[in-house]
Amino acid sequence: MDVALEYRPNEPEVRSDPFPLYARMREEDPAHWSPSLKAWVLTRYEDVKRACLDTAGMSSDRLRPFFTALPPAEAERSRALMRYLTLWMVFRDPPEHTRLRRLAAQVFNARSIQRLRGEVETITTWLLDGLQERNDIDFIAEFAGPLPALVIMHMLGVPRDELPRLKRLSDEMALFIGSARDARDKYERAEAATAEMAELFRGLIALRRRQPARDLLSELVQLEDPEGDRLSDDELVASCLLLLFAGHETTTHHLANGLRALLAFPAQLARLRDEPGLAAAAVEELLRYDGPIGAQVRIVREPHALHGKELKPGERVFLLLNAANRDPRAFEEPERLVLERRGVPHLTFGFGAHICLGFPLARLEGQVALPAVLARWRSIEIDAQPLEWLDSMVLRGMRALPLRVRA
Repeated sequence: MDVALEYRPNEPEVRSDPFPLYARMREEDPAHWSPSLKAWVLTRYEDVKRACLDTAGMSSDRLRPFFTALPPAEAERSRALMRYLTLWMVFRDPPEHTRLRRLAAQVFNARSIQRLRGEVETITTWLLDGLQERNDIDFIAEFAGPLPALVIMHMLGVPRDELPRLKRLSDEMALFIGSARDARDKYERAEAATAEMAELFRGLIALRRRQPARDLLSELVQLEDPEGDRLSDDELVASCLLLLFAGHETTTHHLANGLRALLAFPAQLARLRDEPGLAAAAVEELLRYDGPIGAQVRIVREPHALHGKELKPGERVFLLLNAANRDPRAFEEPERLVLERRGVPHLTFGFGAHICLGFPLARLEGQVALPAVLARWRSIEIDAQPLEWLDSMVLRGMRALPLRVRA
């Protein structure tokens, strides 16, 4: 007898391997109502892509309604979260989103990202050199976590010795932003972390006003468009929080998920090791195969009829990007890792107006780091099973990736 189909993302087997359930949902119930989430769940490529593009019928502004509905005492305890996260462009609709993105894109663009290649290479080598005498490592704690954090810190002019503190604060913020369902006191912990990180950046912003440097933060502080529009102080702090959090959390899991996928397909790993020129194509396929962003969330703005279901205004919709990225309607043999795959683009960074502004940086870091890892160690084995996966609706990643390596 078939088990009733229901998406319960916090179940351990779904956290570790959601893809069999995604396949059932795509075929049996592509517009799925999840009672546990009290939300719709979309899993097919075209449905997810269409929702990403539909800024009129679907809203990204999901935090302001949430905070508005809080009782006054709870709202008071979430002051920093409300103050800064509601300014993140990922949680805004046009025209606010258009304005914030236009301003940020003047300094955070493909050209400025490519100028970081040398720094990414330097940090990659420095981290790997620090592990060269070791045969047992935690790939996430000792490489995939520090690398993107240090790159973002370099861009924002944050001293390297702040790394442990910023990692701790980012982990606490992830309890709220990543939609962890079982974490105790997640709102209080995320609030305290957001407030502390905001104060750090507020101090750095004041310093850059007095003493500009050659970094992205100085460019953001001095930014002014032809009409005289600038980022406010709160928008500057919010932009720094977004860059640090999104820029390092997602890339950490991109690198770790990518290495794990390569280890599961040894022939593809060997190809990338022997042909590092494949790195750009390989990164796109690794992002498709098991990307670091499990879902984006929208709020229904206009009534939708989809696969015989009625999506009503005010209801939440989870766009399962990793499910869409393995839809056989879009990708031939989607369960295989094929480094030189051709065809439609993956949806890991979203699509349309809300595509992730930092995706060129995530791509660059993967293109530099993964070939460097394979070149440094001829033998790489996962050293513990089962792996523990994050309890998160938004992030897809492991808590640790213990490896046994040999040069």
